[in-house]
Amino acid sequence: MFVTRWLFYFIGLLTFSYGITIALSMQHLGIHPWDVLAVALFEKLGLSIGTWAIIISLILIIVSWFLDKSYIKLGTFLNGVLVGAFVDLFLWIDFLPNASLTWTDSLIMIGGMVVMGIGGGLYNSAQVGSGPRDGFMLSIADKTNAPIGRVRIIVESFILLLGLILGGPVFWFTLIFTFVQSPVFAYSFTRFKTVLSFIERRHHTTKNKSEAV
Repeated sequence: MFVTRWLFYFIGLLTFSYGITIALSMQHLGIHPWDVLAVALFEKLGLSIGTWAIIISLILIIVSWFLDKSYIKLGTFLNGVLVGAFVDLFLWIDFLPNASLTWTDSLIMIGGMVVMGIGGGLYNSAQVGSGPRDGFMLSIADKTNAPIGRVRIIVESFILLLGLILGGPVFWFTLIFTFVQSPVFAYSFTRFKTVLSFIERRHHTTKNKSEAV
C-alpha cells in the first residue's frame, strides 16, 4: 500500500497548493501569516511567491534538522519544494477566480481556506513526513517543553509581524484563517486516515486470501 499512501500525499499537496493560490487571488482580504511573508518578500525582492515559499521551507527544514531530526522525512523535503512549485504553476496557469471587490470575494476566500484544510488533511493522513512548518514548530515545542498550540501562536505571530513590516497583505481574513482552516484540517485528516486504514486492511485481507488459495 506504499503507492496508495503516496497517492494520498501528492493529491493532498496539489489540493493544498491550489487552496493557497485561491487565497492569494483574494489577498486584499488578508492571507495566512506564512503566505503574507512569502508575498512580502516577492514584492520587495522579486523571484516568485512559490520560490520564496520554497526558500522559507528549506530554512525551516535545516533548523528542524538540528533541533530534532525525527520530524524530517522524505515527505518533508518534497512538501518544502512541491507546494511552492505547485503554487507558481497554478498562478502561471491562472485558473483562478478574479477578485470583484464585493462580498463574493469573502465566499471565495472561505472556499480557499476549506480547500487548504482538505488538502492538508489528505497529505498528512499519508504520514510520510510532517510539513516543514509543522516539523519546525513541533521540534521547538519538544526542545522547550512548551505546548504546541502556544508555540504555533508565538511563531505565526512573529512571522505575521515580519510580513506586515515588509508590507505583506494583512487584513481580517489573516486572523480568521485559523478558525476556518484548522477545524476543516482536523476533520479531513481523521476521515482520510480512516479511509486509508480501510483500504490497507482490505488489501491485506485480499492478499492473505489469495495466498491461502
